[in-house]
Amino acid sequence: MSDKASSSSFHPAFTISNIKSSIPIVLEMENVQYSTWVELFKVHARSHKVLDHIITPPKGVGTTTVRFITKGKEKPPPATYEEKELWSTLDATVISWIYSTISRDLLNTSIEPDSTAMDTWNRLRDIFQDNKHSRAVALEQEFSTTSMENFPNVSSYCQRLKSIADQLKNVGAPVSHSRMVLQMVDGLSKAYRAVGTLIRQSNPLPPFYKARSMLT
Repeated sequence: MSDKASSSSFHPAFTISNIKSSIPIVLEMENVQYSTWVELFKVHARSHKVLDHIITPPKGVGTTTVRFITKGKEKPPPATYEEKELWSTLDATVISWIYSTISRDLLNTSIEPDSTAMDTWNRLRDIFQDNKHSRAVALEQEFSTTSMENFPNVSSYCQRLKSIADQLKNVGAPVSHSRMVLQMVDGLSKAYRAVGTLIRQSNPLPPFYKARSMLT
């Protein structure tokens, strides 16, 4: 066995036994956390030297693994058999990370035979970019009608507003800082309205996290 082949077993990606400890959320269509999932996954992939398996690096930037032509995407550098085997094994590892952190519905929708990790990554991106306008309308309606009366405490109420705002950002309809704070205040129950008035009258409005702390 060559030195390269034997050294492949020491690649950082092979040290991961439980991907869910690093990416503790499950990506679902109904409870959209796509941007959060993407960021966690990218950080994890970068720290384990496999980011180039899901995102093509800029020209002139070296990669840690050998890539070869996938559906016409790019030309490969010269590679030995051992390097190709390492690339294939690492790619399968990244795909397994993706499949382990998405819901069963998304898995059934996105899985295709002989796909690379980048194919799968891009397929999920396309799924979450489809029907953006209709999803934005539904999320806007939910955001504007969310009320604290439907939640057990102020923390869960604020967390839901933040979650909807994140989903709106995912579909290209970001919520402004001031609207986040004012919507939070408008949906408060009677017991919190005095504090809500204080927040509303602040100039400038406090950041969302600070307004949340004032309520809690």
